[in-house]
Amino acid sequence: MPYALPAARVLGLTLVLLSAAPTALAAGGWSVVPAAGGTADGRPLVYAEGAPGTVLQDAVSVLNPGARPLTVRLRGTAGNAAGGVRTARGRPADAGAWIAFAGHADGRRTAVRELSVRVPAHTRADVPFTIGVPAGAAPGDHPGAIVASGGGRTSAVRVRLRVPGPALPALTVEHVRVGGGRISYELVNRGTTVLAPRLAVHVDGVFGTLLDRGPRALPVELPPGRRVTLHEAWTDPPALDAADVRLTVTAAGGVRGAADAEVRFVPWGTVAGAGGALVLLGAVPAVRHRRRAGVRGPGRRGRRARDGGAGEQRGTEVESTGAVS
Repeated sequence: MPYALPAARVLGLTLVLLSAAPTALAAGGWSVVPAAGGTADGRPLVYAEGAPGTVLQDAVSVLNPGARPLTVRLRGTAGNAAGGVRTARGRPADAGAWIAFAGHADGRRTAVRELSVRVPAHTRADVPFTIGVPAGAAPGDHPGAIVASGGGRTSAVRVRLRVPGPALPALTVEHVRVGGGRISYELVNRGTTVLAPRLAVHVDGVFGTLLDRGPRALPVELPPGRRVTLHEAWTDPPALDAADVRLTVTAAGGVRGAADAEVRFVPWGTVAGAGGALVLLGAVPAVRHRRRAGVRGPGRRGRRARDGGAGEQRGTEVESTGAVS
């Protein structure tokens, strides 16, 4: 378990001879795992909690069960794809950016952001690190990772830092676009907790429902303050129609965000003539984006909803299709 330090200390690397007994780790080559008390403790991730201005200490273990020495480079990062869940990228302001190792600079030992570690054969290297929580760190969850690269492969240990304070989950769905066989949109985490969002899609045309997909988990983990662009496949839209696209995103804690987009599908063959060109030119200026908070109307800004959402967004656009009439 990480613990607070009055200041960052210079930490030493520990090498431990691995047991000759076969392990599941040995079958897959070298690995990097959380460590505590000088042993690999089986934790799935490093969890830390500390107030702004606190320096926390923990360690990871690099296990080399192979017959040859291994050099691994360690670094902290705010993006991580471990476990098949993608963390949305953004400015490096989460726990991964606050991680430091003991290294050398100008002949002196100091804290470094990246560290190369040489691990002899059949040996475990315990590598201490610190997490320096900035004085202005916002309350909530701050995910990151320690990434290890070496021997032609990369592995990671997830880091989850919690800064005490009120948990306020909230998100918005923004900038919905339709085209190229997909619906594109942006999710923004406007709260203080990490969100695992679920998406539902509903599209109505003039003559009925065109698309109806129930809620499903998205393969993304959204940290506080982050924005991510995602895409939903729609490979068979109509050639000629006026459609209402509705995206609804939910997450734990009663979080809900929604966005609408009006899309006019116009076959380019129909508007190829002079008269059709005038129709298209008249339609293109209608492309606009406006926010709403329960009521449609230009110039209305989204208001934060009581259920953890942040209002709704609505836009209109024209999609030229390849159909020929």
